[in-house]
Amino acid sequence: MYEHFEVTMTPLNRKRTVRVYLPEDYHETAARYPVLYMHDGQNLYHDEDAGYGMAWRIGEYIEKEKLDLIVVGIDCNEGLNRLDEYGPWKSTAMTDVFSTDRTSIGGEGKEYIEFIVNELKPMMDEKYRTHPEQTSMAGSSMGGLITTYAACKYPHIFRRVASISSAFWFNQNEIEDFIKESDLSTVERFYMDIGTKENTESIDDLTYIDSSRDVYRILKDKVQDCRFEIVEGAVHNENAWRERVPMIFDYLFKD
Repeated sequence: MYEHFEVTMTPLNRKRTVRVYLPEDYHETAARYPVLYMHDGQNLYHDEDAGYGMAWRIGEYIEKEKLDLIVVGIDCNEGLNRLDEYGPWKSTAMTDVFSTDRTSIGGEGKEYIEFIVNELKPMMDEKYRTHPEQTSMAGSSMGGLITTYAACKYPHIFRRVASISSAFWFNQNEIEDFIKESDLSTVERFYMDIGTKENTESIDDLTYIDSSRDVYRILKDKVQDCRFEIVEGAVHNENAWRERVPMIFDYLFKD
């Protein structure tokens, strides 16, 4: 079952659509559910809503596996504004990759995560029957970068994390340093992966692989349970991520 509504992101002074998946029996029980927050919410459930006509179809998987899980998908901003929100730190180098008309890209990620933690999560915990202490986050590409940032900033909140096909190269030095200085002892599981055929703009597959491998080398010693997969032949789109949903969700949520 799906619900969607518009919220105001106070730190960024803009509105956004939030799409919620509820388990099939949600209204038939008094049970409480863990919550997974995900980025690029328009791409999570239905092909007709997805930006490129390809969705993760997460609801279908959850129903098939009968997982007790609420998913909260936050739609992304458009164009370069998406990179601003998902980039925790401003980058001047990335203007050469995405837009030479700008002096920097990124830097709104901190406010975006503040919105999730201080506004959206309290709203969800009040509106729905959640387990407030059982909160996870997942995202792909730039969504993987901002997910990793959120886990480092709030490891006591986001205890199970999936950083998929992550664009760590956008803020490589900053995210590595942030992981090093963070206490991630409360993070229970951290999933990472990268495909061998991923590329965006001028960023090639080797850059993606090396970038994720460098993050994993740091992260594996900071988290009690960390898994890193290099997926042979996988490209950089929602169809590829949909194929990995069973592996990711089994690792995160099946004990």
